[in-house]
Amino acid sequence: MSTINNPILPGFHPDPSIIRVGTDYYLAVSTFEWFPGVQLFHSKDLANWELIGHALTRTSQLDMLGVGDSCGVWAPCLTYHEDTFYLVFSNVKNFDGLWKDTPNYLVTTQDIRGEWSEPIFLSASGFDGSMFHDEDGKKWFTSMLLDHRDGKFFGGILLQEYDVQSEKLVGSEYRIFEGSDIGITEGPHIYKKDGYYHLITAEGGTEYGHAVSQARSKAITGPYEIHPENPIISSSHQLDWPLQKAGHGDIVDTPSGDWYAVCLIGRPLPGSKRCTLGRETALIPMEWRSDGWLYNATGEKMPPVSLELDETLKAEGNSQRVDFQEGGLPLQFQSLRVPQSEDWVSTRERSGFLRLKGRETLSSAHRQSLVARRVQAFHVEATTHLEFQPAHFQHMAGLVAFYNTYHWHYLYQTVDDAGNEILEILTCDRYRFIEYPEHRVVLPKGTKEIQLKATIKEKALQFAYAPNPTEWIAIGPELDASILSDDYVQDHDNRYRAAFTGMFVGMCCQDLTGHGHPADFAWFDYQELS
Repeated sequence: MSTINNPILPGFHPDPSIIRVGTDYYLAVSTFEWFPGVQLFHSKDLANWELIGHALTRTSQLDMLGVGDSCGVWAPCLTYHEDTFYLVFSNVKNFDGLWKDTPNYLVTTQDIRGEWSEPIFLSASGFDGSMFHDEDGKKWFTSMLLDHRDGKFFGGILLQEYDVQSEKLVGSEYRIFEGSDIGITEGPHIYKKDGYYHLITAEGGTEYGHAVSQARSKAITGPYEIHPENPIISSSHQLDWPLQKAGHGDIVDTPSGDWYAVCLIGRPLPGSKRCTLGRETALIPMEWRSDGWLYNATGEKMPPVSLELDETLKAEGNSQRVDFQEGGLPLQFQSLRVPQSEDWVSTRERSGFLRLKGRETLSSAHRQSLVARRVQAFHVEATTHLEFQPAHFQHMAGLVAFYNTYHWHYLYQTVDDAGNEILEILTCDRYRFIEYPEHRVVLPKGTKEIQLKATIKEKALQFAYAPNPTEWIAIGPELDASILSDDYVQDHDNRYRAAFTGMFVGMCCQDLTGHGHPADFAWFDYQELS
Protein backbone atom coordinates (compact mmCIF):
# COMPACT_ATOMS: atom_id res chain seq x y z
CA MET A 1 0.00 0.00 0.00
CA SER A 2 1.11 3.56 -0.70
CA THR A 3 -0.12 6.78 0.87
CA ILE A 4 -1.13 9.60 -1.45
CA ASN A 5 -2.24 13.12 -0.63
CA ASN A 6 -5.28 15.04 -1.77
CA PRO A 7 -5.85 16.78 -4.08
CA ILE A 8 -4.92 14.32 -6.82
CA LEU A 9 -5.18 17.17 -9.36
CA PRO A 10 -3.91 20.33 -7.64
CA GLY A 11 -4.71 23.77 -8.99
CA PHE A 12 -7.68 24.76 -11.13
CA HIS A 13 -9.27 21.37 -11.97
CA PRO A 14 -12.96 21.64 -11.04
CA ASP A 15 -16.11 19.56 -11.66
CA PRO A 16 -14.38 16.19 -12.17
CA SER A 17 -16.11 13.47 -14.16
CA ILE A 18 -14.53 10.00 -14.07
CA ILE A 19 -14.96 6.66 -15.88
CA ARG A 20 -13.15 3.33 -16.04
CA VAL A 21 -12.62 1.47 -19.32
CA GLY A 22 -11.08 -1.90 -18.52
CA THR A 23 -8.09 -1.08 -16.33
CA ASP A 24 -7.81 2.52 -17.54
CA TYR A 25 -9.32 5.50 -15.74
CA TYR A 26 -10.20 8.72 -17.55
CA LEU A 27 -11.14 12.01 -15.97
CA ALA A 28 -12.50 15.26 -17.45
CA VAL A 29 -12.56 18.69 -15.79
CA SER A 30 -14.03 22.11 -16.57
CA THR A 31 -11.91 24.75 -18.30
CA PHE A 32 -14.32 27.74 -18.41
CA GLU A 33 -12.93 30.53 -20.66
CA TRP A 34 -9.58 28.80 -21.23
CA PHE A 35 -8.99 27.24 -24.66
CA PRO A 36 -8.85 24.41 -25.66
CA GLY A 37 -11.84 23.13 -23.73
CA VAL A 38 -12.13 20.20 -21.27
CA GLN A 39 -8.88 18.78 -19.96
CA LEU A 40 -8.67 14.98 -20.26
CA PHE A 41 -6.54 12.90 -17.90
CA HIS A 42 -5.56 9.22 -17.83
CA SER A 43 -4.49 7.01 -14.93
CA LYS A 44 -3.84 3.36 -14.21
CA ASP A 45 -3.97 3.67 -10.41
CA LEU A 46 -6.19 6.68 -9.50
CA ALA A 47 -3.13 8.44 -8.06
CA ASN A 48 -0.87 9.33 -10.99
CA TRP A 49 -2.69 11.33 -13.65
CA GLU A 50 -1.37 12.33 -17.06
CA LEU A 51 -2.90 15.16 -19.09
CA ILE A 52 -3.52 13.45 -22.45
CA GLY A 53 -5.35 16.17 -24.33
CA HIS A 54 -8.47 18.27 -24.66
CA ALA A 55 -11.84 17.35 -26.11
CA LEU A 56 -12.72 20.72 -27.64
CA THR A 57 -9.88 21.90 -29.86
CA ARG A 58 -11.71 23.68 -32.71
CA THR A 59 -13.83 26.81 -32.76
CA SER A 60 -16.50 24.80 -34.59
CA GLN A 61 -16.80 22.81 -31.35
CA LEU A 62 -16.27 25.68 -28.93
CA ASP A 63 -16.90 29.33 -29.79
CA MET A 64 -16.10 31.46 -26.73
CA LEU A 65 -15.20 34.78 -28.37
CA GLY A 66 -16.50 37.53 -26.10
CA VAL A 67 -17.89 35.32 -23.33
CA GLY A 68 -17.66 36.73 -19.82
CA ASP A 69 -15.16 35.76 -17.16
CA SER A 70 -15.85 32.28 -15.74
CA CYS A 71 -18.25 31.50 -18.57
CA GLY A 72 -17.42 29.04 -21.36
CA VAL A 73 -17.03 25.32 -20.57
CA TRP A 74 -18.83 24.16 -17.44
CA ALA A 75 -19.11 20.73 -15.85
CA PRO A 76 -18.25 18.19 -18.55
CA CYS A 77 -19.73 14.71 -18.10
CA LEU A 78 -17.62 11.87 -19.52
CA THR A 79 -19.24 8.46 -20.16
CA TYR A 80 -18.44 5.37 -22.23
CA HIS A 81 -20.74 2.90 -23.98
CA GLU A 82 -20.19 0.33 -26.75
CA ASP A 83 -16.72 1.51 -27.78
CA THR A 84 -17.69 5.19 -27.83
CA PHE A 85 -16.78 7.99 -25.44
CA TYR A 86 -19.53 10.56 -24.83
CA LEU A 87 -18.89 14.04 -23.47
CA VAL A 88 -21.66 16.45 -22.50
CA PHE A 89 -20.71 20.04 -21.66
CA SER A 90 -22.19 23.50 -21.24
CA ASN A 91 -20.80 26.47 -23.19
CA VAL A 92 -22.09 29.29 -21.00
CA LYS A 93 -22.43 32.56 -22.89
CA ASN A 94 -23.72 34.81 -20.12
CA PHE A 95 -24.26 34.44 -16.40
CA ASP A 96 -24.92 38.05 -15.37
CA GLY A 97 -28.34 39.32 -14.44
CA LEU A 98 -31.68 37.56 -14.15
CA TRP A 99 -31.44 35.44 -17.30
CA LYS A 100 -28.64 33.01 -18.12
CA ASP A 101 -27.52 31.66 -21.50
CA THR A 102 -26.32 28.08 -21.01
CA PRO A 103 -26.48 25.86 -24.13
CA ASN A 104 -25.50 22.21 -23.66
CA TYR A 105 -23.83 20.02 -26.29
CA LEU A 106 -22.66 16.46 -26.90
CA VAL A 107 -19.45 15.35 -28.61
CA THR A 108 -18.26 11.77 -29.16
CA THR A 109 -15.15 9.84 -30.15
CA GLN A 110 -13.85 6.29 -30.29
CA ASP A 111 -10.31 7.47 -29.51
CA ILE A 112 -10.16 9.62 -26.39
CA ARG A 113 -6.66 10.77 -27.35
CA GLY A 114 -7.79 11.76 -30.84
CA GLU A 115 -10.28 14.14 -32.42
CA TRP A 116 -13.82 14.54 -31.10
CA SER A 117 -16.92 15.01 -33.24
CA GLU A 118 -18.70 18.23 -34.07
CA PRO A 119 -21.08 19.19 -31.25
CA ILE A 120 -24.74 18.20 -31.15
CA PHE A 121 -27.02 20.73 -29.45
CA LEU A 122 -29.09 19.26 -26.63
CA SER A 123 -30.80 21.95 -24.56
CA ALA A 124 -30.33 25.37 -23.02
CA SER A 125 -32.80 25.02 -20.12
CA GLY A 126 -29.99 24.87 -17.57
CA PHE A 127 -26.42 23.69 -17.17
CA ASP A 128 -24.36 20.75 -15.82
CA GLY A 129 -25.68 18.26 -18.38
CA SER A 130 -25.03 14.53 -18.03
CA MET A 131 -25.60 11.36 -20.08
CA PHE A 132 -26.76 7.99 -18.71
CA HIS A 133 -26.72 4.76 -20.74
CA ASP A 134 -29.40 2.41 -19.44
CA GLU A 135 -29.36 -1.37 -19.64
CA ASP A 136 -32.29 -1.42 -22.07
CA GLY A 137 -30.34 0.63 -24.63
CA LYS A 138 -31.99 3.97 -23.89
CA LYS A 139 -29.89 7.05 -23.28
CA TRP A 140 -31.01 9.77 -20.92
CA PHE A 141 -29.91 13.39 -20.59
CA THR A 142 -30.13 15.12 -17.22
CA SER A 143 -29.38 18.70 -16.26
CA MET A 144 -30.37 21.25 -13.69
CA LEU A 145 -33.18 23.66 -14.60
CA LEU A 146 -32.74 27.42 -14.43
CA ASP A 147 -35.83 29.18 -13.08
CA HIS A 148 -35.50 32.98 -13.23
CA ARG A 149 -38.88 33.69 -11.60
CA ASP A 150 -39.22 35.26 -8.16
CA GLY A 151 -35.54 34.85 -7.36
CA LYS A 152 -35.71 31.05 -7.40
CA PHE A 153 -32.81 30.38 -9.82
CA PHE A 154 -32.48 26.58 -9.27
CA GLY A 155 -35.58 24.79 -10.51
CA GLY A 156 -34.70 21.14 -9.96
CA ILE A 157 -33.26 18.31 -12.10
CA LEU A 158 -34.62 17.54 -15.58
CA LEU A 159 -34.56 14.19 -17.42
CA GLN A 160 -35.24 13.52 -21.10
CA GLU A 161 -34.41 10.70 -23.50
CA TYR A 162 -31.72 11.19 -26.13
CA ASP A 163 -32.16 9.53 -29.52
CA VAL A 164 -28.88 8.51 -31.16
CA GLN A 165 -30.33 8.24 -34.67
CA SER A 166 -31.97 11.66 -34.81
CA GLU A 167 -29.25 13.22 -32.59
CA LYS A 168 -31.68 15.12 -30.40
CA LEU A 169 -33.73 14.91 -27.22
CA VAL A 170 -37.09 13.19 -27.71
CA GLY A 171 -40.22 12.39 -25.74
CA SER A 172 -41.45 13.82 -22.49
CA GLU A 173 -39.36 16.00 -20.21
CA TYR A 174 -39.48 14.92 -16.56
CA ARG A 175 -38.66 17.02 -13.53
CA ILE A 176 -37.32 14.18 -11.40
CA PHE A 177 -35.80 15.86 -8.35
CA GLU A 178 -36.40 19.11 -6.50
CA GLY A 179 -33.32 18.71 -4.34
CA SER A 180 -32.82 18.23 -0.62
CA ASP A 181 -33.11 20.89 2.05
CA ILE A 182 -29.48 21.83 1.32
CA GLY A 183 -30.68 23.55 -1.87
CA ILE A 184 -28.89 24.85 -4.98
CA THR A 185 -29.18 21.47 -6.69
CA GLU A 186 -27.00 20.95 -9.77
CA GLY A 187 -24.38 18.60 -11.28
CA PRO A 188 -26.63 15.52 -11.68
CA HIS A 189 -25.24 12.06 -12.53
CA ILE A 190 -27.30 8.85 -12.70
CA TYR A 191 -25.98 5.34 -11.97
CA LYS A 192 -27.80 2.00 -11.74
CA LYS A 193 -26.98 -0.53 -9.03
CA ASP A 194 -28.92 -3.35 -7.37
CA GLY A 195 -32.20 -2.43 -8.99
CA TYR A 196 -32.06 1.27 -8.09
CA TYR A 197 -31.34 4.36 -10.11
CA HIS A 198 -28.99 6.45 -7.97
CA LEU A 199 -28.90 10.20 -8.54
CA ILE A 200 -25.77 12.00 -7.35
CA THR A 201 -26.01 15.80 -7.31
CA ALA A 202 -24.01 18.80 -6.17
CA GLU A 203 -25.78 20.98 -3.64
CA GLY A 204 -25.15 23.99 -1.43
CA GLY A 205 -23.35 26.11 -4.05
CA THR A 206 -19.74 25.67 -5.08
CA GLU A 207 -18.36 27.54 -2.07
CA TYR A 208 -18.09 26.73 1.64
CA GLY A 209 -21.58 25.17 1.82
CA HIS A 210 -20.88 22.74 -1.02
CA ALA A 211 -21.88 19.06 -0.80
CA VAL A 212 -22.47 15.81 -2.68
CA SER A 213 -26.01 14.50 -2.22
CA GLN A 214 -27.57 11.15 -3.12
CA ALA A 215 -31.12 10.06 -3.92
CA ARG A 216 -32.52 6.85 -5.42
CA SER A 217 -35.57 5.44 -7.18
CA LYS A 218 -36.78 2.16 -8.63
CA ALA A 219 -37.82 4.08 -11.78
CA ILE A 220 -35.54 6.45 -13.65
CA THR A 221 -38.31 9.05 -13.80
CA GLY A 222 -38.76 8.95 -10.02
CA PRO A 223 -39.89 9.59 -7.40
CA TYR A 224 -36.48 9.78 -5.72
CA GLU A 225 -35.93 9.34 -1.99
CA ILE A 226 -33.05 11.18 -0.32
CA HIS A 227 -30.16 9.44 1.45
CA PRO A 228 -30.97 9.05 5.18
CA GLU A 229 -27.66 10.69 6.16
CA ASN A 230 -27.47 13.23 3.34
CA PRO A 231 -25.08 14.73 2.28
CA ILE A 232 -22.63 11.90 1.65
CA ILE A 233 -19.66 14.25 1.13
CA SER A 234 -19.18 17.77 2.52
CA SER A 235 -16.76 19.90 4.53
CA SER A 236 -19.33 22.55 5.38
CA HIS A 237 -19.75 21.33 8.97
CA GLN A 238 -16.00 21.50 9.73
CA LEU A 239 -14.60 24.78 8.47
CA ASP A 240 -11.14 24.17 9.91
CA TRP A 241 -10.63 21.11 7.68
CA PRO A 242 -7.82 21.67 5.13
CA LEU A 243 -10.01 20.56 2.20
CA GLN A 244 -13.02 22.83 1.92
CA LYS A 245 -15.83 23.31 -0.66
CA ALA A 246 -16.17 19.53 -1.17
CA GLY A 247 -18.87 18.83 -3.73
CA HIS A 248 -19.75 18.18 -7.38
CA GLY A 249 -18.80 14.51 -7.31
CA ASP A 250 -18.71 11.48 -9.57
CA ILE A 251 -18.10 7.81 -8.68
CA VAL A 252 -16.20 4.92 -10.21
CA ASP A 253 -15.51 1.28 -9.36
CA THR A 254 -12.19 -0.55 -9.64
CA PRO A 255 -11.66 -3.94 -11.30
CA SER A 256 -11.47 -5.45 -7.80
CA GLY A 257 -14.85 -4.01 -6.81
CA ASP A 258 -13.77 -1.05 -4.67
CA TRP A 259 -15.52 2.29 -5.11
CA TYR A 260 -14.14 5.82 -5.15
CA ALA A 261 -15.54 9.30 -5.62
CA VAL A 262 -13.86 12.29 -7.17
CA CYS A 263 -15.07 15.73 -6.17
CA LEU A 264 -13.88 19.29 -6.26
CA ILE A 265 -12.33 20.89 -3.19
CA GLY A 266 -10.64 24.17 -2.33
CA ARG A 267 -7.63 24.76 -0.07
CA PRO A 268 -7.80 28.15 1.67
CA LEU A 269 -4.65 30.12 2.26
CA PRO A 270 -3.62 29.94 5.93
CA GLY A 271 -5.64 32.34 8.04
CA SER A 272 -8.06 33.21 5.23
CA LYS A 273 -10.96 31.86 3.20
CA ARG A 274 -9.30 32.60 -0.15
CA CYS A 275 -8.36 29.69 -2.42
CA THR A 276 -5.89 31.07 -4.96
CA LEU A 277 -5.33 27.63 -6.50
CA GLY A 278 -8.98 27.46 -7.48
CA ARG A 279 -11.20 24.41 -7.18
CA GLU A 280 -9.14 21.24 -7.27
CA THR A 281 -9.91 17.51 -7.62
CA ALA A 282 -9.80 15.13 -4.66
CA LEU A 283 -10.22 11.35 -4.38
CA ILE A 284 -12.38 9.71 -1.67
CA PRO A 285 -12.82 6.00 -0.85
CA MET A 286 -16.51 5.05 -0.83
CA GLU A 287 -18.53 2.00 0.16
CA TRP A 288 -22.00 0.59 -0.50
CA ARG A 289 -23.48 -0.54 2.79
CA SER A 290 -26.14 -3.14 3.52
CA ASP A 291 -28.91 -0.54 3.35
CA GLY A 292 -28.10 0.00 -0.35
CA TRP A 293 -26.76 3.52 0.09
CA LEU A 294 -23.32 4.94 -0.65
CA TYR A 295 -21.12 6.25 2.18
CA ASN A 296 -17.73 7.87 2.62
CA ALA A 297 -15.56 4.90 3.65
CA THR A 298 -13.52 7.05 6.05
CA GLY A 299 -16.53 7.28 8.36
CA GLU A 300 -16.55 11.07 7.97
CA LYS A 301 -18.24 13.39 5.50
CA MET A 302 -15.05 15.26 4.55
CA PRO A 303 -12.55 14.24 1.88
CA PRO A 304 -9.47 12.68 3.50
CA VAL A 305 -6.24 14.67 3.49
CA SER A 306 -4.44 11.43 2.59
CA LEU A 307 -5.46 7.90 1.68
CA GLU A 308 -3.91 4.57 0.88
CA LEU A 309 -4.04 2.91 -2.53
CA ASP A 310 -2.77 -0.49 -3.63
CA GLU A 311 0.85 -0.55 -4.76
CA THR A 312 1.09 2.92 -6.21
CA LEU A 313 3.54 5.79 -5.91
CA LYS A 314 2.39 9.38 -6.25
CA ALA A 315 4.23 11.38 -8.88
CA GLU A 316 6.47 14.23 -7.74
CA GLY A 317 5.15 17.76 -8.12
CA ASN A 318 4.30 19.65 -11.26
CA SER A 319 7.48 21.67 -11.88
CA GLN A 320 8.26 22.15 -15.56
CA ARG A 321 10.78 24.03 -17.68
CA VAL A 322 9.83 24.61 -21.31
CA ASP A 323 12.46 25.48 -23.91
CA PHE A 324 10.46 26.52 -26.91
CA GLN A 325 10.90 24.40 -29.99
CA GLU A 326 8.89 23.99 -33.16
CA GLY A 327 5.74 21.97 -32.73
CA GLY A 328 3.71 24.08 -30.35
CA LEU A 329 3.29 24.45 -26.61
CA PRO A 330 2.90 21.72 -23.99
CA LEU A 331 -0.68 20.77 -23.14
CA GLN A 332 -0.46 22.59 -19.79
CA PHE A 333 -0.48 25.96 -21.58
CA GLN A 334 -3.82 27.43 -22.58
CA SER A 335 -5.06 30.67 -24.11
CA LEU A 336 -8.07 32.80 -23.34
CA ARG A 337 -11.30 32.17 -25.31
CA VAL A 338 -9.66 31.56 -28.69
CA PRO A 339 -7.30 28.86 -29.98
CA GLN A 340 -3.56 29.23 -30.35
CA SER A 341 -2.92 29.93 -34.04
CA GLU A 342 0.06 31.01 -36.13
CA ASP A 343 -1.40 34.47 -36.69
CA TRP A 344 -0.56 35.41 -33.08
CA VAL A 345 1.52 32.67 -31.41
CA SER A 346 4.33 30.76 -33.10
CA THR A 347 7.30 28.53 -32.31
CA ARG A 348 8.26 28.55 -36.00
CA GLU A 349 8.81 32.20 -36.92
CA ARG A 350 11.99 32.41 -34.83
CA SER A 351 13.76 29.17 -34.11
CA GLY A 352 14.07 28.36 -30.41
CA PHE A 353 11.61 31.05 -29.33
CA LEU A 354 7.93 31.47 -28.63
CA ARG A 355 6.77 34.53 -30.54
CA LEU A 356 3.67 36.38 -29.35
CA LYS A 357 2.28 39.07 -31.63
CA GLY A 358 0.76 41.85 -29.59
CA ARG A 359 -3.01 42.14 -29.62
CA GLU A 360 -5.63 43.35 -27.15
CA THR A 361 -5.41 44.35 -23.49
CA LEU A 362 -5.58 42.04 -20.49
CA SER A 363 -9.12 43.38 -19.97
CA SER A 364 -10.30 42.08 -23.34
CA ALA A 365 -12.78 39.21 -23.64
CA HIS A 366 -11.93 38.78 -27.32
CA ARG A 367 -8.38 38.47 -28.70
CA GLN A 368 -5.58 38.48 -26.17
CA SER A 369 -2.06 37.28 -26.89
CA LEU A 370 -1.61 35.39 -23.64
CA VAL A 371 -0.52 31.81 -22.94
CA ALA A 372 -0.45 30.60 -19.35
CA ARG A 373 -0.47 27.57 -17.09
CA ARG A 374 -2.15 26.82 -13.77
CA VAL A 375 -0.50 27.64 -10.45
CA GLN A 376 -0.65 24.32 -8.57
CA ALA A 377 1.08 25.01 -5.24
CA PHE A 378 1.13 27.74 -2.62
CA HIS A 379 4.85 28.48 -3.13
CA VAL A 380 6.08 28.71 -6.71
CA GLU A 381 8.51 30.60 -8.92
CA ALA A 382 7.70 31.37 -12.53
CA THR A 383 10.54 32.72 -14.68
CA THR A 384 10.88 33.61 -18.34
CA HIS A 385 13.45 35.02 -20.77
CA LEU A 386 12.11 37.92 -22.85
CA GLU A 387 13.53 39.55 -25.97
CA PHE A 388 11.43 42.57 -26.94
CA GLN A 389 12.07 45.88 -28.69
CA PRO A 390 9.06 48.11 -28.02
CA ALA A 391 8.79 51.15 -30.27
CA HIS A 392 5.68 52.76 -28.76
CA PHE A 393 4.25 53.13 -25.25
CA GLN A 394 1.34 50.94 -26.40
CA HIS A 395 3.76 48.05 -26.97
CA MET A 396 4.00 45.86 -23.85
CA ALA A 397 5.17 42.32 -23.07
CA GLY A 398 6.04 40.38 -19.97
CA LEU A 399 5.03 38.05 -17.17
CA VAL A 400 1.54 37.98 -15.66
CA ALA A 401 -0.19 36.39 -12.68
CA PHE A 402 -3.78 36.22 -13.88
CA TYR A 403 -7.21 35.34 -12.52
CA ASN A 404 -9.60 37.06 -14.91
CA THR A 405 -9.81 40.18 -17.07
CA TYR A 406 -10.09 42.49 -14.06
CA HIS A 407 -7.92 40.70 -11.49
CA TRP A 408 -4.20 40.37 -12.30
CA HIS A 409 -0.64 41.52 -11.56
CA TYR A 410 1.58 42.29 -14.56
CA LEU A 411 5.34 42.95 -14.89
CA TYR A 412 6.06 44.22 -18.38
CA GLN A 413 8.59 45.91 -20.62
CA THR A 414 7.60 48.97 -22.64
CA VAL A 415 9.09 52.28 -23.80
CA ASP A 416 8.49 55.85 -22.67
CA ASP A 417 8.11 58.99 -24.76
CA ALA A 418 11.85 59.70 -24.50
CA GLY A 419 12.66 56.34 -26.04
CA ASN A 420 13.82 54.72 -22.80
CA GLU A 421 13.02 51.06 -22.45
CA ILE A 422 11.45 50.54 -19.03
CA LEU A 423 9.99 47.87 -16.73
CA GLU A 424 6.69 48.64 -15.05
CA ILE A 425 4.14 46.86 -12.88
CA LEU A 426 0.39 47.21 -13.29
CA THR A 427 -2.27 45.66 -11.04
CA CYS A 428 -5.95 45.34 -11.81
CA ASP A 429 -8.12 44.89 -8.72
CA ARG A 430 -11.92 45.16 -8.97
CA TYR A 431 -11.73 47.32 -12.09
CA ARG A 432 -9.19 49.56 -10.35
CA PHE A 433 -5.89 49.95 -12.23
CA ILE A 434 -2.99 50.49 -9.86
CA GLU A 435 0.32 51.83 -11.19
CA TYR A 436 3.61 51.90 -9.29
CA PRO A 437 5.56 54.80 -10.90
CA GLU A 438 8.00 55.01 -7.98
CA HIS A 439 9.14 51.45 -8.82
CA ARG A 440 9.63 52.01 -12.55
CA VAL A 441 13.02 50.79 -13.81
CA VAL A 442 14.82 52.34 -16.77
CA LEU A 443 16.81 49.65 -18.56
CA PRO A 444 20.31 50.28 -19.91
CA LYS A 445 20.50 51.49 -23.49
CA GLY A 446 20.73 48.65 -25.95
CA THR A 447 19.09 46.05 -23.67
CA LYS A 448 18.18 43.18 -25.96
CA GLU A 449 17.09 40.53 -23.46
CA ILE A 450 15.92 40.30 -19.88
CA GLN A 451 14.65 37.69 -17.46
CA LEU A 452 11.47 38.19 -15.42
CA LYS A 453 10.35 36.30 -12.33
CA ALA A 454 7.28 36.05 -10.13
CA THR A 455 7.72 34.43 -6.72
CA ILE A 456 4.43 33.51 -5.07
CA LYS A 457 4.40 32.40 -1.44
CA GLU A 458 0.85 31.97 -0.19
CA LYS A 459 -0.70 35.44 -0.50
CA ALA A 460 2.55 37.31 -1.24
CA LEU A 461 3.73 37.93 -4.81
CA GLN A 462 7.10 39.52 -5.52
CA PHE A 463 8.30 40.37 -9.02
CA ALA A 464 11.99 40.48 -9.95
CA TYR A 465 14.12 40.98 -13.03
CA ALA A 466 17.62 39.98 -14.09
CA PRO A 467 19.64 42.13 -16.51
CA ASN A 468 21.99 39.13 -16.63
CA PRO A 469 21.40 35.49 -15.61
CA THR A 470 23.18 35.79 -12.24
CA GLU A 471 21.78 39.08 -10.91
CA TRP A 472 18.18 39.07 -9.68
CA ILE A 473 16.75 42.41 -8.54
CA ALA A 474 13.37 42.73 -6.82
CA ILE A 475 11.03 45.20 -8.47
CA GLY A 476 7.96 46.79 -6.99
CA PRO A 477 6.24 46.17 -3.65
CA GLU A 478 5.07 42.83 -2.32
CA LEU A 479 1.70 42.34 -4.00
CA ASP A 480 -1.45 40.62 -2.74
CA ALA A 481 -1.80 37.33 -4.64
CA SER A 482 -4.99 36.47 -2.75
CA ILE A 483 -7.01 38.82 -4.96
CA LEU A 484 -6.49 36.15 -7.64
CA SER A 485 -9.12 33.84 -6.14
CA ASP A 486 -12.79 32.97 -6.59
CA ASP A 487 -13.48 34.00 -3.03
CA TYR A 488 -12.07 37.52 -3.32
CA VAL A 489 -13.90 38.19 -6.55
CA GLN A 490 -17.22 36.82 -5.34
CA ASP A 491 -17.06 38.51 -1.96
CA HIS A 492 -16.28 41.96 -3.25
CA ASP A 493 -17.91 42.37 -6.62
CA ASN A 494 -21.44 41.19 -7.35
CA ARG A 495 -20.87 41.67 -11.05
CA TYR A 496 -18.37 38.83 -10.84
CA ARG A 497 -20.35 36.35 -8.80
CA ALA A 498 -19.52 33.88 -11.60
CA ALA A 499 -15.94 33.36 -10.42
CA PHE A 500 -14.93 29.74 -10.79
CA THR A 501 -11.36 29.45 -12.06
CA GLY A 502 -7.97 29.90 -10.35
CA MET A 503 -4.60 31.59 -10.60
CA PHE A 504 -2.50 31.22 -13.78
CA VAL A 505 1.00 32.45 -14.60
CA GLY A 506 2.11 33.10 -18.13
CA MET A 507 3.49 35.24 -20.90
CA CYS A 508 1.64 37.92 -22.80
CA CYS A 509 2.10 40.71 -25.31
CA GLN A 510 -0.01 43.75 -26.20
CA ASP A 511 0.10 46.08 -29.16
CA LEU A 512 -2.66 48.61 -28.64
CA THR A 513 -1.88 50.26 -31.98
CA GLY A 514 -3.33 47.14 -33.61
CA HIS A 515 -0.26 46.30 -35.71
CA GLY A 516 0.91 43.11 -33.97
CA HIS A 517 4.33 44.17 -32.68
CA PRO A 518 5.97 40.90 -31.50
CA ALA A 519 7.75 39.71 -28.38
CA ASP A 520 9.96 36.61 -28.20
CA PHE A 521 10.28 34.29 -25.20
CA ALA A 522 13.19 31.80 -25.09
CA TRP A 523 11.84 29.64 -22.25
CA PHE A 524 9.38 29.48 -19.38
CA ASP A 525 10.24 27.85 -16.05
CA TYR A 526 7.69 26.91 -13.39
CA GLN A 527 9.03 25.52 -10.11
CA GLU A 528 7.11 24.42 -7.03
CA LEU A 529 9.06 25.21 -3.86
CA SER A 530 8.84 23.80 -0.36
